[in-house]
Amino acid sequence: MPSLPVLRLPSLAALACALSLGACATSTPPAVDIVIRGGTIYDGGETPAYPGDVAITGDRIAYVGPPRKFAAGRVIDARGQIVAPGFIDPHTHADIFLRADDPAERLNAAWLTQGASTVMIGVDGGGTPDVAEDARKLANSGVGTNVVPFVGFGAVRGRVLGDVARAPDSDELDTMKQLVAGAMCAGATGFSTGLFYAPQSFATTGEVIALAREAGQRGGLYDTHQRDESSYTIGLMDSTREAIRIGEEAGAPVHIAHIKALGVDVQGEAPALIALIEAARARGIDVTADQYPWLASGSSLDAALLPRWAVDGGAEALLARFADPATKARIRTEMDENLRRRGGAASLLLTAPGRVWTGRTLEEQAQAEGIDPVEAAIRIIAQVASEGGRGTEVASFNMAQGDVEALMRQPWVVTASDGSLGHPRMFATYPEKYRTYVVERGTIDLARFIRQSTGQVADIYKVEERGYLKPGYFADVLVLDPEEYAPRATYLSPRELSEGVTALFVNGRLAVNHGAVTGEAAGRVLLRSRPARCP
Repeated sequence: MPSLPVLRLPSLAALACALSLGACATSTPPAVDIVIRGGTIYDGGETPAYPGDVAITGDRIAYVGPPRKFAAGRVIDARGQIVAPGFIDPHTHADIFLRADDPAERLNAAWLTQGASTVMIGVDGGGTPDVAEDARKLANSGVGTNVVPFVGFGAVRGRVLGDVARAPDSDELDTMKQLVAGAMCAGATGFSTGLFYAPQSFATTGEVIALAREAGQRGGLYDTHQRDESSYTIGLMDSTREAIRIGEEAGAPVHIAHIKALGVDVQGEAPALIALIEAARARGIDVTADQYPWLASGSSLDAALLPRWAVDGGAEALLARFADPATKARIRTEMDENLRRRGGAASLLLTAPGRVWTGRTLEEQAQAEGIDPVEAAIRIIAQVASEGGRGTEVASFNMAQGDVEALMRQPWVVTASDGSLGHPRMFATYPEKYRTYVVERGTIDLARFIRQSTGQVADIYKVEERGYLKPGYFADVLVLDPEEYAPRATYLSPRELSEGVTALFVNGRLAVNHGAVTGEAAGRVLLRSRPARCP
C-alpha cells in the first residue's frame, strides 16, 4: 500500500504573514497603486505620531503603519513631511467655485491647496431643500473636493414665506417641516440656520425648534450661525442659550458655527461663553463649535450695520426706506450704534473685488467722499442694492486675541474657514492656523491642529469612513511640508493660493502635486445613509 503524503501545516508566523498585507522577508511584496513612504503619520485620532507608510489601492487606504515593502505603481518619498487625512472644512461658502461655469473653478483650488479634501455647504441657513437634485448636478459637473450638504432654514423659509417679517401659519409651518424632512431623507447631514440674517432673524425660537426637530428625528445635526455673537439683539450669552435650547428640544446635537465674541461690548467674554457650553455638556447636551483663526470676521455692510427691520421685504423695500427722510434718519441712528459696537469705521475694511472702494476702510472711503462713515455705508449699500449684485463685503476687525486663543484650546472646538470672497480665510485658514497658532504662538500643538481639522470633524458630522487614516477608509490623504506650509492670502490680496502641500489625494486620485492642482475632479457628493423615519 503506497504511503500517504505528509500534510505539512504552515507555521503560525507564515500564516500570519500570508494573511497580512505587510510583506514578509520570503514573500512577494503585495501590489498597491501608491505608497507614501517614510512620513510622520498623524492618523486623525489620538494615536501619537509615528514614522511609517500609507498605501492606497483604488479609492481606499490599503495600509497604514510601520514601513513595509510594497510593489507600488507610484512611490512618494515623504521623509521629513507630515502625512495626515485630508482636512474636512465644516463651514464653507465654496459654492462660488463648486457651481462655477468654468470646470477649472469647480476644482476648488482654494481648499485643495490648503489640504482640504472635503467641504460642507448650505451653511448659515443657505442650503437648498432640493438636496437630491442638487447633489446630482454637482456630481455630474465634476468637483475637486468632496461635498457635504446641509438643508438651510433661510432657503426653506424663503421658499414658503419670502423675505417678510411674520410668523408662519400652521399650514406654512407644516410645509416647511416637510421640506426639511424631505431634505434629510435625501441625504442632508443636518439643518443649518443663520439667525443673525434676515429673513431668518424674523423667526421665533419655537419656529426654529419645530424645523430642527425634523432633522433631529432623522439623526441630523443642528448647525447654527447663532442669532447674536455680539450685543445686537439678545446678546452673545442669551443667543448661545437659545442655540443650546433649540438643539435640546429638537433632539439634535448642537454645533455653533464660527464661535466668537464679536465687538467691543463682548470682548473678553470667552471664559463665560466656555463655562456656559461646558455646563450644557455636563448636563448631557451634545454641544460643539468651530472657529476660524482670524481676528477679523467676514461680513457685509448690510449685515454689520443695518437694523434688521430695515431689510424686511428685500432690496426694493430697503431702497424705499432710504428714500424717505424720516425713515432714513431712524436707520442712521441705529447704524451709528452698530458701527460703534463693531469698533468704528476704521475697523471695517471694504473687500469686495473690483469696486472703487476696494481696499479702503470705511473711514477712508468716507474721507474720500467728504461725508460721514454712516452716509458712506448707506451709499455703498444703496448702489449695490440697486444693481442687484455684490459689493458690500467687509473684513470686520472685532475680536480679541485672548478670546480667540481661549476658544481654540477647547476640546469641543474644531477648525473651519467660513470661507467667503473678500476675506483671506477662504484661501488660507488652515495654513494660517498652523503658522500662527502652532508654530509661532504655540497655542495648540501640531497633533491637536490635525485632529481639529480631520477626525474630530468627521466624528461630529458623522462623515463615514473619512477623517482618519485607516485601512478600508476612503483615500483622502494629505502630505504637507511643515517648513513650507504657509498662507499667502492677505486682507488686501485675499485670493492667493496657499503653499506647502506636497500631495493631496481625494478618493485615491492625486488632486495636488507639489503645490499645484493637477486638474483631477475627484470629489464626490457625500449624502448620508437613508435615516429612519423616512417614507
